[in-house]
Amino acid sequence: MGSSVHLGLALLNTAAFVLCVLFLSYVITVLRPFLRHREVELGDRADFDWHVLIPCLNEETVIVGTVQHLLDTFPEATVWCIDDDSRDHTHELLTWLATRHEKVRVVSRRPPEARKGKGDALNDAYRRICAELPEGADRSRVVVGVVDADGRLEQFCPDVIAGPTLFGDPTVGAVQVQVRITEDVDALVGTDLDRLVGSRARTRGDHILVRLQDLEFAGPIAAMQFLRRRTGSVAMGGNGQFTRLTALDDVARDNGTPWHGALLEDFELGLHVLLAGHRTEYCHDTFVAQDGLSQVGPLLRQRTRWSQGNIQCLRYLWRVLNSERISIPGALEIAHYMWVPFSQVFGSVVFPLTSVVTLYYAFSDPQGADRWLLAGAWGLIPLGLLFGVLPHALWGLFYRTHCGTFVTRRGALWMAVANIGYGYLLQVCAWRALFRVLKGRTEWHKTARANDRPVAETSLPTPVPSS
Repeated sequence: MGSSVHLGLALLNTAAFVLCVLFLSYVITVLRPFLRHREVELGDRADFDWHVLIPCLNEETVIVGTVQHLLDTFPEATVWCIDDDSRDHTHELLTWLATRHEKVRVVSRRPPEARKGKGDALNDAYRRICAELPEGADRSRVVVGVVDADGRLEQFCPDVIAGPTLFGDPTVGAVQVQVRITEDVDALVGTDLDRLVGSRARTRGDHILVRLQDLEFAGPIAAMQFLRRRTGSVAMGGNGQFTRLTALDDVARDNGTPWHGALLEDFELGLHVLLAGHRTEYCHDTFVAQDGLSQVGPLLRQRTRWSQGNIQCLRYLWRVLNSERISIPGALEIAHYMWVPFSQVFGSVVFPLTSVVTLYYAFSDPQGADRWLLAGAWGLIPLGLLFGVLPHALWGLFYRTHCGTFVTRRGALWMAVANIGYGYLLQVCAWRALFRVLKGRTEWHKTARANDRPVAETSLPTPVPSS
């Protein structure tokens, strides 16, 4: 074999090695603060004025239960339901709820303003909140939360995020709570808080794909947020996101509106909050539960949208890197997160190509594959296992011991194996997102749930009267 072939193979192996080292180093870095977590001190929800926004688009199957749960467990909050031109019976159900509960507000959006994205819908509710507040209100004591139409807030959530290290600290502008994924949100929020955080929550019967999503949010995503607490770059999520009204005011003053047009509008808001000079925080001691996706197709569509939204937020990178309000570690962490879709695309090419080329030359070597391996190529096998397999597998084991979920030892091993495939499955979304960006496609379609029905086949459900 010629020297050029050896050089190309060496460069390919080096690229794979560098990616592996960077990935494993990042995993170790995020694990340390995650494993050293200590619970935060509780606050008093009465210290704040709470407003919860629920964006709605064809949510007739879930919206009544979500609003009723908020009213029952969070009676201090004003619930703003934003109907973004639903074609099913969502609007009728929201109108019915508003007539029965004085704390429910309905924001009706109709064409041509409607269906321009979740950010536009949330901006409408923001303007309504501002108009409703009395003159002279202390806007720093007003907290605006966002909960998905299928979401369930844990009952102590307001007291936890009102604590002295969260909204009790006037420098904190936004707080993201832990997200849990399940097929039975009511069962999960009905679990005792101590059992959820420190022992076993009731997600035992969930589909394996749903449990892998829960592992992802309660494991690596939560661990990344712990790291971001140290770097000062905590990211906001679309569900369980709470923002001080003065922070939203500052973002609106600097940028026109609080939320903007990226498909990852939650992450985009977090960047604006940081650029406006406020701190963002993550709270692992309470949570919001949401329905998981049990089919691969909807999951890939959802994650493709998230990945594309991440790429869209690259336009803020220069502002982040040059901001005097964001620390250097925070700016570097944000830059790393924005690089993730590209690293997934790059890695999905480099690793398989390295394996294919290595095997080809091993078996085409005149001296045989054994001589090829003994010459040093054998090191690629443990390298691939250590860096490409082990980090994904470890989360299956951590899920049992650190994520407050009932999993047997055998189940943890199965989760470890399944998470390897799950991690590589999501790399497909990075490719799809990149193609959408290159084609200029920015349209968004709501992710269908398993129990959703076609709008034409729906009939108005009979709401259950509240006590």
